[in-house]
Amino acid sequence: MPRTAVRIFLFVYAWLFAQQAYAQQGYTVSGYVRDSTTGESLIGASIGIKGTTRGVQTNTYGFFAVTLPPGEHTLVFTFIGYQPQERPVKAGADRNVTALLVPRSFQAKEVVITDRRKDENIKNTDMGKVELSTEQMKKLPALMGEVDPLKILQLLPGVQAAGEGNAGFYVRGGGPDQNLILLDEAPVYNTGHLFGFFSIFNADAIKNVTLIKGGMPANYGGRLSSVVDVTMKDGNNQQWQAEGGIGAIASRLNIQGPLQKDKSSFMISARRTYADLLAKPFVRKSSSFYGSGYYFYDLNAKANYQFSAKDRIFLSGYLGRDVFRFRNGDRSFEAHIPWGNNTATLRWNHVFNKKLFANTSLIYNDYKFSFGAINEGFTIQLNSGIKDYNGKLDFDYFLNLKHHIKFGGNYIYHTFTPSSVSGRQDTTVFQPDNAARKYAHEAALYIQDDWEISPRLKANIGLRYSGFRQIGPYTRYTRNQDGNKLDSTVYGRGQEVRSYGGLEPRLLLRYAWNDRESVKASVTRNNQYIHLVTNAGSTLPTDIWVPSTYLVKPQFSWQYSAGYFRNFANNSWEASLEAYYKDMRNQVEYREGYTPSLKDPEEEFVYGKGYAYGAELFIHKIKGKLTGWIGYTLAWTWRQFPALNGGKRFPAKYDRRHDLAVVASYEHSPRWTFSGVFIFGSGNTTTLPEKFYFLDGVLTQEYGDLNSYRMKPYHRLDLSAVYTPKKKNPNRRLTSSWAFSIYNTYSRMNPYFIYFDQTGNVLDGSLEIKAKQVSLFPIIPSITWNFKF
Repeated sequence: MPRTAVRIFLFVYAWLFAQQAYAQQGYTVSGYVRDSTTGESLIGASIGIKGTTRGVQTNTYGFFAVTLPPGEHTLVFTFIGYQPQERPVKAGADRNVTALLVPRSFQAKEVVITDRRKDENIKNTDMGKVELSTEQMKKLPALMGEVDPLKILQLLPGVQAAGEGNAGFYVRGGGPDQNLILLDEAPVYNTGHLFGFFSIFNADAIKNVTLIKGGMPANYGGRLSSVVDVTMKDGNNQQWQAEGGIGAIASRLNIQGPLQKDKSSFMISARRTYADLLAKPFVRKSSSFYGSGYYFYDLNAKANYQFSAKDRIFLSGYLGRDVFRFRNGDRSFEAHIPWGNNTATLRWNHVFNKKLFANTSLIYNDYKFSFGAINEGFTIQLNSGIKDYNGKLDFDYFLNLKHHIKFGGNYIYHTFTPSSVSGRQDTTVFQPDNAARKYAHEAALYIQDDWEISPRLKANIGLRYSGFRQIGPYTRYTRNQDGNKLDSTVYGRGQEVRSYGGLEPRLLLRYAWNDRESVKASVTRNNQYIHLVTNAGSTLPTDIWVPSTYLVKPQFSWQYSAGYFRNFANNSWEASLEAYYKDMRNQVEYREGYTPSLKDPEEEFVYGKGYAYGAELFIHKIKGKLTGWIGYTLAWTWRQFPALNGGKRFPAKYDRRHDLAVVASYEHSPRWTFSGVFIFGSGNTTTLPEKFYFLDGVLTQEYGDLNSYRMKPYHRLDLSAVYTPKKKNPNRRLTSSWAFSIYNTYSRMNPYFIYFDQTGNVLDGSLEIKAKQVSLFPIIPSITWNFKF
């Protein structure tokens, strides 16, 4: 780390901790907020001091600390979907408190009110931050009955779907690789099942999903656009529980329970498609489809143990695979394509004192894609992937009611396999010198202070320093204009090839002149050292992750945003209007006319800049029988590369002028809940040929400017109903529900891509070339039976 960065960090640390000397004399109440029925920690629960506007929120593990002046006080604990709880405390000495909140579903009321601390969205510094619980997600319509957190995030303003049915997404003009997606702190590099139509996240295993698309706090980094932080359930430490469902495409089963009541619990959740198993008995051996098939599966597991009031460990993991097999009728060609993710996270929570909480994490993740094929005796194998070993240390320091300080750091050792091809023909082995593995170190330090400067003004001030170093073994080639190798530079194991690094300041401000409205602004700088390059849409398994190297520079961006926030009707309605501008540099694309080759992929890249700007409107009804939101985005996204499109700027493939989502859920009675989603979006951009002509008897195409054609608008209506039968025997432990869902209710044939069909003959003048649209999903009804006991 450069000396300047060290000095800045030392100065900021010293200044923040010096605040302790000036903090008011008082006593600290600290502890955890948990679900009374399961023992699950509640992330982001609010702890307010009755009669004041001040309070704090729990961290990722449900921990909080409040410093109170001497005397008697009342703490108010609130969390969405739970009954508020008041706890009188006498501040005469430091003390521990565990607040157990009761879910509102245990109340004998038809109306479920989702309370939170009064005007919390007005008073905090969060911009573009949204939290979703599993209960909220399961009320909305789902494609083929599969509840998908990433698809629900696509219904929020500023978040755009990658395509019809795709779980990939773009945030505020950024590419798919610019989203940091975490599963229990482990980065996930490919989120797609079924070639991207479903995500890898099984809703039964998930406790909470947090999206940050505005001002990214300093404790997150490594990406330019957004953070999706997915937390798995810890497991019920009070009683055994099983739940699951049988749907149109997959079945699920989740089992959780205490290993030692109140101290230790576990959770195991599994999901698998079964179309291949059901079809196999009906496919004859003589059929051309015999031996072909596709399936995917997921396995989530987690366990935790509380050693003492100050120490707790968590061990969690994920294993997911997609497997596609194809054989033609005469068995002359066979293909086997598996891909998937493995993650493992070991975490240790430790409370040093009433104000200082620490979490230490050791993380492993491995993403692999493999393609194997046999064609008339010739065997070919292609592999790509990325593997990380990651260590993190994070501290939460609750200095007082005015300062919540976070600081820490992380280190990652990367191993990249961008592309590796080998083959065999009889006894001849084909193994070209192409795209050997690449190795790199990535590290960061950060500090931030959520600082209440005055009752009206609040700031989140953060500073992050990140660094990246590519190391050997690595060989760098010098080539002539024809691409032939002229010379090479060889770097030995561990030898530095190239280093990058820089400071990433973060500033978020909030000014509230009353309890109903506020304005917020943010400016953030982000560095990104790894890149996803693709010729198609996002989340496809053939996409390639590459590091910053001698040739590939890191991406970086500045994002500026400002917003107005207002609540109405006693906090029943929340509204916000945000505007943003994002400047992105060192963007990576394949060169014009690129076709896959045996070269190192980094030799085929070109570099440029991008910028995006727009406005987002969000109106959210959070109370009553009818809840939901309206999200609208007006946006522009541009790219400019000297080596593409003649150097002229062009709209990105995910440039979308208008994006509208209307989401509603109506709880008619304890038995019936109805919901619907309507989506409208401007058509995606694409590049199409403008002219066709014959050159030496060959039909040749001449393309227009990059992404100069916009397809037809996209719109769709999804409907669902959930029926929960009344228990005939109140003592019966099994409860179940039926989820009826209709995807694309009026069967809109939305464009997926466009191709040109050629008919007739040029010799007799009957040649016709017509553009044809390919659509994926017509109306799709589905039924899912869910159970719990």
